[in-house]
Amino acid sequence: MKHLKILLLMTMSIFSMNAQQSISQQTKIDALFSKWNKQNTPGGSVGIIKDGKLIFSKGYGMANLDYNIPNGPETVFKIASTSKQFTAASIVILAQQGKLSLQDKLSAYFPKFPSYADNITIQHLLNHTSGIRDYIILARLSGLGPNDYYTDKTVGKLLMSQQELNFNPGEEFVYSNSGYWLLSQIVKKVSGETLAVFAKKNIFDPLKMKNSRFHDNFIEVVKNRATGYRSNRKGGFYEYMTTLNMVGDGGLITTINDLAKWDASFYDTSVFNEDFWNQMLQLGTLNSGKKIPYASGLATRNYKGLEVIHHSGSFVGYKTQFIRFPEAKFSVIVLANRRDTDPSRLAYKVADLFLKDQYKNQKQRKPIKETVKKLDKKEFSISVKELKSFEDSYWNTKNKSVSKLLVVDGVLNYVRSNGGKTKMKPIAKNRFQMIGPRTPVYSEVKQLKNSKELTIITSSSAPVIFTSFEPITTYSNKDLETYSGDYYSAELDVVYSLKKRKGKIILLVNDDPVGELNQIMKDVISIRGRQTLEFNINRTEFRLSMLGRVKNIKFVKR
Repeated sequence: MKHLKILLLMTMSIFSMNAQQSISQQTKIDALFSKWNKQNTPGGSVGIIKDGKLIFSKGYGMANLDYNIPNGPETVFKIASTSKQFTAASIVILAQQGKLSLQDKLSAYFPKFPSYADNITIQHLLNHTSGIRDYIILARLSGLGPNDYYTDKTVGKLLMSQQELNFNPGEEFVYSNSGYWLLSQIVKKVSGETLAVFAKKNIFDPLKMKNSRFHDNFIEVVKNRATGYRSNRKGGFYEYMTTLNMVGDGGLITTINDLAKWDASFYDTSVFNEDFWNQMLQLGTLNSGKKIPYASGLATRNYKGLEVIHHSGSFVGYKTQFIRFPEAKFSVIVLANRRDTDPSRLAYKVADLFLKDQYKNQKQRKPIKETVKKLDKKEFSISVKELKSFEDSYWNTKNKSVSKLLVVDGVLNYVRSNGGKTKMKPIAKNRFQMIGPRTPVYSEVKQLKNSKELTIITSSSAPVIFTSFEPITTYSNKDLETYSGDYYSAELDVVYSLKKRKGKIILLVNDDPVGELNQIMKDVISIRGRQTLEFNINRTEFRLSMLGRVKNIKFVKR
């Protein structure tokens, strides 16, 4: 009887599809999500929207493994960073109401911030150009994780303790969750209501999105909620949830059916007028005058000749992607309750099933900047001997990160600091295109006088330049002595202990072991290629950076 009930629920979701869709297309869509569509695994829900109408909605796999509850169009998911567009919408609504200006300074709302807040505007927060360090990474560096409980008060104190920015406001575009958490707090200060209450009144209620809200109380009951999962090493799954209540940068819970109503409002301006959407889609501008591919909680790109408005999300056991092709009036939404999946890849594969003819009819635009337009994209052959001449370790001073070029089975690979590899095909004597990314990524290697220079070029950001170096892989006795010790950061209010252990250096944070630190070069050590510690010449202090979103946090030796 139990299995019959599950089958019935799954069948009901199948019949929620639009009858106009061919059996062939349904079969192809099902095939894309076949990995999810099993009774003993989590999965997700998929929605396809054409001309403002939901033409396909279906759940795959289980929303809850404990009780064998399947996913469906009304299953409620956390959508992580895809929530940012709703935070941005709340800010734009307040601006339209005349209650704030996008040029207001951060210091006007948070006078206890350091003086750099005088130069940060709400617009900077919307566009990820503020330079403020990412609070999720700051919390992790201070010893807190997604399974630890901390509050908005903790986040506020952490951010206001940062004495420096990653960069001067408007100089760069670096994604930061801190900006959107701060925007949620600005909504509360201006409206007198929490973001959850304000968004309900001004967005979700008008659009009749009855199953959507910013979930700022983790103990609150949510009907039809999908449980988040991560895979274990035995072919099964563990629950992967969070007790955090922060919203703004994430925290929205919603369904396929509700998001379809939000998508429809993009074309029907009876609730949100044209000025609202123009502001939502106004791309950020750097101090240099360069436009960035990010607006207000929404990113833009070109895919096979069509403009795309999109945003993904990933947090604990949830992953999401929402892509909109405005010229085709076509959207795909993929909401997953399993960490081991790529909803972005799946969403674009769904789009390919419907839009392939329009791709062919669209004139392909130049995807990248002038430096890449000059690249010869014809097939090009380079001998293995020549490829091996590019092999080396490379250091990026700006982002404090290491990468490698490595030949594997006759193919040059770009190797990230975490060990991930991407194959590259030659397109000129010293130029390559990475194989796999949907947005073209190119690399160029130049031989300098005493080193090599590796440049990574994309359409969405400034070129990233690495310089080759000779890595140091073992510690000397002097290294072991001078690196060892306790270091304190006033910005994180945390002690990092570096301990000698069998010829290695082990990192402990507040006396909890974190892992082994590997030497990269003189005065630079790293843990798993993610956290980089740069020491001064006397090794009495170091600067900590992580993933480009947090740079140069000062630690002083006690």
